[in-house]
Amino acid sequence: MSLLEVKNLKTYFHTRAGTTRAVDDVSFSINKGEIVGVVGESGSGKSVTCHTMLGLLPSPPAKVEGGSVTFDDQNLLHLPLPILRAIRGKRISMIFQDPMSCLNPYLPILEQVVEPILTHEQTSREEAESRAIEMMIKVGIRDAETRARSYPHQFSGGMRQRAMIAMALVTNPDLLLADEPTTALDVTVQARILQILRELRNDLGVAVLFVTHDLGVVADVADRVVVMYRGKVVEQGSVLSIFENPSHPYVKGLLACRPTFETKYRILPTVEDFLHAEEAKDGSLTLRERPNAMERLSNLENKHDPKDFRREPEQTLLEVKDLKVHFTSGSGFSRKTRQTVKAVDGVDLSIAKGKTLGLVGESGCGKTTLGRAILGLVHAHSGIVRYDGAVLQASDMRSYRKRMQIIFQDPYASLNPRLTIEQALTEPLTVHQIGSGSSDRRERVVSLLEEVGLSSAHLLRYPHEFSGGQRQRLCVARALAVEPEFLVCDECVSAMDVSVQAQVLNLLNELQESRNLTYLFISHDLSVVKFVSDEVAVMQAGRIVETNEAEALYRQPKDPYTQKLLDAVPKSDLKELRERQRRN
Repeated sequence: MSLLEVKNLKTYFHTRAGTTRAVDDVSFSINKGEIVGVVGESGSGKSVTCHTMLGLLPSPPAKVEGGSVTFDDQNLLHLPLPILRAIRGKRISMIFQDPMSCLNPYLPILEQVVEPILTHEQTSREEAESRAIEMMIKVGIRDAETRARSYPHQFSGGMRQRAMIAMALVTNPDLLLADEPTTALDVTVQARILQILRELRNDLGVAVLFVTHDLGVVADVADRVVVMYRGKVVEQGSVLSIFENPSHPYVKGLLACRPTFETKYRILPTVEDFLHAEEAKDGSLTLRERPNAMERLSNLENKHDPKDFRREPEQTLLEVKDLKVHFTSGSGFSRKTRQTVKAVDGVDLSIAKGKTLGLVGESGCGKTTLGRAILGLVHAHSGIVRYDGAVLQASDMRSYRKRMQIIFQDPYASLNPRLTIEQALTEPLTVHQIGSGSSDRRERVVSLLEEVGLSSAHLLRYPHEFSGGQRQRLCVARALAVEPEFLVCDECVSAMDVSVQAQVLNLLNELQESRNLTYLFISHDLSVVKFVSDEVAVMQAGRIVETNEAEALYRQPKDPYTQKLLDAVPKSDLKELRERQRRN
């Protein structure tokens, strides 16, 4: 008998703008000791399904219109709140998607990991703290006994995610709802978390509902897959059947648009290449497969070698020599105990004009600091940055801002919420005195929007009115507004669905061709880096440990750390999936 069974679940949001069918007749089940992956784009209803199960949605506007969620012979939707609270956090735990908004900023991390133990179990505080620290060590929080007393803002994004995972696992639940638990993590930590989930399943029989947009992770960890699209389940089955023989055009599109180590083409397919969706006035959807989709994909694969139409380098545009960025921190009110963190420690690199250098490494290795130091956004302790033959000085940086730009990791945080898109894109034009007047600048802004796949209809909207992928496109447009030659792309596709990620990567490649742009592409996703890069540099603890052409580095890495990163990437090839199914 299933541990959890969801039948015909319907959750709608009723607002002044109308009714949104967030979850529309969804059914699936999870057995004890089974890991079920739920895959789909943002807005497909994955997270709303999880929140509905635990009664965590605000009502209004959310309303459960029908269906049931049966856990251990109890319908969670009809349980009295005290009984549901006794189940939440003890028998069913949840890892939430955004750790910064879910962790209490006023409490140390240890207090928050201890809380579910003290709430649901009769145990001493000393025992609870010991178990909490043990779990924090298990999920990869270094120096856990000391760091446990830190506050959430003192943790990096990846470290906060690990704290959230420790909170969910510390009570040894029967069912774990994991909502994008590894999105913000680098590959080595991700591999450790996936191994922990497997151990929980194998040793304790814990069932896991694993929500993600990363198909590689699903292939690596899940037994079965449920694929959702616009609130509906469009396909479900074993991992092998989904990856080997998908039947729904949406699933075919998802599988095709994710870059892998074996990707041989330069322009990625998107979901829209496979699927045509028509929405009726009553909100119902009609999904049709586009004709000859697989034939077009085959032509795309064979049309070009990945590097066919990249221009030969005319010159070295950017050169970094022995760059060092050190941060000094103190502890206590007097700050007498001072420590020096060598975020960037003697880095050398160069990028040819019109080329892309991919920069990979674990969280905290110094990738983002290096990118910002090159642009003069953080102070370099020593070293030389030479751009187009000239050594950059702090006093000269304003004149170089037009030529060197950055696309930040978080598009929502980097756009001013009080400015319309027209104002946000016009601002850099005004600052750098580009354009003859307001009408000319407006025309330039419209042209920019069209270049990144948007339109003039978006001019008067605010950032919160756009999807994540659209906001990232706006950040690309803002960086391009001053017509730069060099872009630092700092984790600019890390939190995107594979289909939106494919659109943005295609956009970056197209812009590089049309404008002869040069990129420093920073990411923890090694498959994306290989797809987009000419050369790849691997960074560890503030140093570059290996640099090589992308194909050569992935085929035959020289440094053990590079090999460690490559080994940690989830594998989703059919041979390994068949072998895993045979073992199970």
